[in-house]
Amino acid sequence: MTSAKPVARARTAARTRIVRAAGLAAAALFAVVGLAACAPPDGRDATWEGGAANRATPTPEFAIPDATTGFDPGFIVSDDAFYDSAAMSAGEIQAFLEGIDCRPDGDVPCLADYRQTTTTQPAVGGEHCAAYEGEYRERASAIIAKAARACGISPRTLLVLLQKEQSLLTRPSADGYLRATGYGCPDTADCDQEYFGFFNQVYNAAWQFRQYTEEPKRQYRIGNVRVAFNPDAACGAAKVAIRNQATANLYNYTPYQPSDTTLADPEAGDDCSAFGNLNFWRLWHRWFGDPEAERYPGFLPECTRLVGGHTCPPGPTLPARPASDGPGA
Repeated sequence: MTSAKPVARARTAARTRIVRAAGLAAAALFAVVGLAACAPPDGRDATWEGGAANRATPTPEFAIPDATTGFDPGFIVSDDAFYDSAAMSAGEIQAFLEGIDCRPDGDVPCLADYRQTTTTQPAVGGEHCAAYEGEYRERASAIIAKAARACGISPRTLLVLLQKEQSLLTRPSADGYLRATGYGCPDTADCDQEYFGFFNQVYNAAWQFRQYTEEPKRQYRIGNVRVAFNPDAACGAAKVAIRNQATANLYNYTPYQPSDTTLADPEAGDDCSAFGNLNFWRLWHRWFGDPEAERYPGFLPECTRLVGGHTCPPGPTLPARPASDGPGA
């Protein structure tokens, strides 16, 4: 059993790399290429099963709207969508992965075939992550479902993150499994090898999103915040009216917004382009429909829609019914 990670360390560990080159920008969304292979993914406990590299059953695809008119940098994904940990079961995630057109780099597995022995993670306490019970040779789909459930994050959030960061669903590589969610990979330094490995990456990303939610007083928070267009300060920045916690979480994880040039040409952009948060929005549209949608808006209380990432406290959550005036009322 591993010990709980120090909060101070994890607050800064998740600054992720952005995609700058035109070819890699396209890869993040349409997965044209994979990353270079290196050591076997996840070390001695990572294994996979044989299976078809190209799955025959396609996943549902929704239309991707015009990024120049549909993307709102202040509202990338609704809290309801981002925090819905019950959005997909492990079986539904597995079926989704089996429907992906996966073309791996060399002999690495597709996520549908990937297994890894996982380690137990203790509950953090309060409304942070619940305990994660490690298992022998868990499927990737089970790892995603369990990490999502433990930390109150949608498995769709994690699936999109895996593709945004490493094209891991469509062009998996050995290097991609090591850095699956970009956790511990700052823009200005090499990745921290302490966080290498698929399970390590997925769990820590879910943990970090929960941490941002529980301690929201950060550089990127709800309100008017300046957000850069690129790590290069010369590329400039502009204020973004961040409207919800889920969007603030994305900026804390990847602190850049797309420029007008990037929005006009999301496949290529220019030297100042950062595609990460735009690709998160586009990928969600492609696989799951509108990321800004909410269930029953204006009808159920906010806590029921998981705004802020929390479920309702014990007790009634709906308005009390008016007293009856008699039979038939």
